[in-house]
Amino acid sequence: MSYTNGLDDPSAYFQTKIYTGNGSTQDITFDGNSNLQPDFLWLKGRSLAEGHTLQNSVSGVTKHLHSQNTDAEITDTGIVTAFNSNGFSLGDEGDVNGNTSTFVGWGWKETATAGFDIVSFTGSGSQRTVSHNLGVKPSMIIVKNRSASENWIVYDKINGAGNFMALNLTSASAASSSMFGVEPTTSVFTVGTSNATNKSSSNMIAYCFADVKGYSKVGGSYVGNGSSDGVFCFTGFKPSFLMYKASSISGQSWLIHDNKRGNQGANANPQDLRLLANATNTEADVNIDFLSNGFKARASDAHINSSGTTYIYMAFAENPFVTSTGIPTTAR
Repeated sequence: MSYTNGLDDPSAYFQTKIYTGNGSTQDITFDGNSNLQPDFLWLKGRSLAEGHTLQNSVSGVTKHLHSQNTDAEITDTGIVTAFNSNGFSLGDEGDVNGNTSTFVGWGWKETATAGFDIVSFTGSGSQRTVSHNLGVKPSMIIVKNRSASENWIVYDKINGAGNFMALNLTSASAASSSMFGVEPTTSVFTVGTSNATNKSSSNMIAYCFADVKGYSKVGGSYVGNGSSDGVFCFTGFKPSFLMYKASSISGQSWLIHDNKRGNQGANANPQDLRLLANATNTEADVNIDFLSNGFKARASDAHINSSGTTYIYMAFAENPFVTSTGIPTTAR
């Protein structure tokens, strides 16, 4: 398990913000313990069946992608217009700011300290290595061809570089040597000959994540037991964000929970509202508990806890279980 140094205040590196659209323009301010200027921002309508919008500071704030489809990158000045010192500015597009509609935004800071690196590169069509700045082996890499209509391709440490999953699809993990093919190292990752990860002359973007003790658990896994009393997954922190997917069976979506929307916004269990990274659906109920040191499925649904099914996940912290000064967080 590759951990970098623990972080006492996760809100300096990741935050969730819920807001209501006004149909015009507005500034959205994060409300965590620390200010956060996001380098990667992911927005989704909660009450509105519109697509996800993903933007980053490397590609440029006016450029966005949609996690639910294969579309190439779009330039639009009406989505997010600025990454601010503690939040972001919205344009008047209904996808992210429809009047009276409710939305959620997830923001990440790009830094090796928090195990996150955004890498832009140009495809070659031939297997090649791409440098990253994590200093440890990535646990998950999400790659998208910005120039062409291609799937989002996901490497995770559980299934390994000889396999891949697609963020925009419900398919299971599948074998392929053309997506990655070679395990990443502490300084590079390898892309193969696929147009989805390395099309010649295409602009590519890669989101590289590593485990950070007390802050993130990326590319983790569990095996479902088919019970409403599901398997407990130890992360070492109280989660604030969780995305997971069945990797051993097809037909299941990528589910996203966070501590701002769950249980109708209360800081209590279950965290019962999910969104789907691969679909435009509005929020719906799937029960999962966020605990002081991990999470636990509270449903037997195949999306979350089918008996014998392997699930992979990525989680980010609200609080570390124990801070660097030895102070434990409170349980729920």
